[in-house]
Amino acid sequence: GIAVIDDKTPERELDAMGRAGVRGIRLNLATAGISDPSVVRQRFQTAAERVKSRNWQVQIFTDPAMISAIKDLVAASPVPVVFDHFGGAKAELGTQQPGFPELVELVRSGKAYVKISGAYRASRLAPDCADVAPLARALIAANPDRVVWGTDWPHPGGVTPAGRKPTDVTPMLQIDDGRLLNQLVVWAPDPTIRRKILVDNPARLY
Repeated sequence: GIAVIDDKTPERELDAMGRAGVRGIRLNLATAGISDPSVVRQRFQTAAERVKSRNWQVQIFTDPAMISAIKDLVAASPVPVVFDHFGGAKAELGTQQPGFPELVELVRSGKAYVKISGAYRASRLAPDCADVAPLARALIAANPDRVVWGTDWPHPGGVTPAGRKPTDVTPMLQIDDGRLLNQLVVWAPDPTIRRKILVDNPARLY
């Protein structure tokens, strides 16, 4: 699992989480609307320092511009780094959108994992999300050993609606997970590559 902690979480609680099966922490920068590179850098460094003795991962939900801003920190990270949801890339902007080539390079070099998850977040063509295929194929081609798949169940709204706080409870999105999984065959026709994405890579990571 992935833990929710803050700077005040006692070490004994982290130890208990580890015994319970927690393997990382998540920086949810996108939902919180954090787009200041200096803040993102500070939060990433704090998170990595906090968990490095446990070799937990740091999972980050952000956008490609922020990935570009921390690429040096990720390359030197003492713990595994995982970028959520195609690194926050948008299908309509293509594979050369600012920050996406940096994500591809981090994946290619083995310095980061990326989740090709929640494809509907990147797409404007739900439910099949065909426009996401170039992003998925670029990441898989870069390094299939650093890609994992996911649905993003239970499908929270993602971006906090105007007038609400990130902690407010909002209805979940109604997403067909089977249709999302069907797209993986399009993105990765080779069953050996799909096994890496669905089985081998998450087993190594978690």
